[in-house]
Amino acid sequence: MIYLDYQATTPLAPEAREAMLPWLAGPEADGFANPHSPHRAGRAAAAAIEVARDQVAALLPPGGRVIFTSGATEALNLAIIGSGRSRLAVSAIEHAAVLDTARFVDHGVTLLSVDDEGLVSPDAKLPEGANLVSVMQVNNEIGTIQPVAAIADRAHAAGALFLCDAVQGAGKIAAPANADMIALSAHKLYGPKGIGALWVRDGIDLQPLIHGGGQEQGLRSGTLSPALCAGFGAAAALCTSLGESDARHVEMLWTRARGLFAEWTLNGSETARWHGNLNIRRDGLDVARLLSECRTVAFSAGSACASGSGRPSHVLRALGLSDKQARTAIRIGFGRYTGVDELEEAAAAINAAAGSQGV
Repeated sequence: MIYLDYQATTPLAPEAREAMLPWLAGPEADGFANPHSPHRAGRAAAAAIEVARDQVAALLPPGGRVIFTSGATEALNLAIIGSGRSRLAVSAIEHAAVLDTARFVDHGVTLLSVDDEGLVSPDAKLPEGANLVSVMQVNNEIGTIQPVAAIADRAHAAGALFLCDAVQGAGKIAAPANADMIALSAHKLYGPKGIGALWVRDGIDLQPLIHGGGQEQGLRSGTLSPALCAGFGAAAALCTSLGESDARHVEMLWTRARGLFAEWTLNGSETARWHGNLNIRRDGLDVARLLSECRTVAFSAGSACASGSGRPSHVLRALGLSDKQARTAIRIGFGRYTGVDELEEAAAAINAAAGSQGV
């Protein structure tokens, strides 16, 4: 299987797996201990979590704290609901974790439109009384990089907090230094599934969503997994040390991919985007048939979180595409562990299958 679905999840880095193993030990070792227990084994587990917290924090601005969660969805819910803000403005192409939560809090939530390249204007008009603005750093479907720093400044000028879903950008590009809250997920940066984090700027108070023992700074009750935290931390540390080489590798793959798929139409901006995301379409393409005929290649017809819904992509529709056009798009994602030979083989298979449809 050639894996080209890096936006859905990234492969687990071998170094992250190795960091997790001591904390998955059986009764012959102390790695199974509860990190909230006061004995020596518990303190060792707690210390490993704090090391991981520092490693994740290194990807984020100074002057804030990292709160571990079960993933980015929980982090975003904690930020939106826990902030107590009730007048929201979010981009029209946010992930469902933001859109649905925002609608739960504010039935009249304002959707900030995007242009035909998938970009929110840094001068977007905010509604009167808006007190929380949320715009994602890198779109999960089309890879566009939003002007989040400028939008955060605009939110602050209006007296609002700024939340950034940085799931697709964390570990790849710098986090917005002027955000108030930032959500990220380990499995999108070569870490394990089941853990994410919310970074909260100092001085911002949140109310917990989950009540119980008060673990995790009183905001997220429940026993933390040292193994998941250690894997997350190791993956974050790798992103710090391998950032430049990862970026060069992705840029090389992007350049090659644009040539291999030259006959396809690119969705979203060519330049203001993360180049590990190639979202393309061909008029008349039957994507379900294409996926079926390319069973040795893992790629996507859109967001993994919305797969099987049968609905056209709200992101592509926001760009001005018709439902028919939106249904002819595929998403190809690549990263650290993608070989150029794999990309070329996959492209040959996809192009051949598309050609067999006469499109």
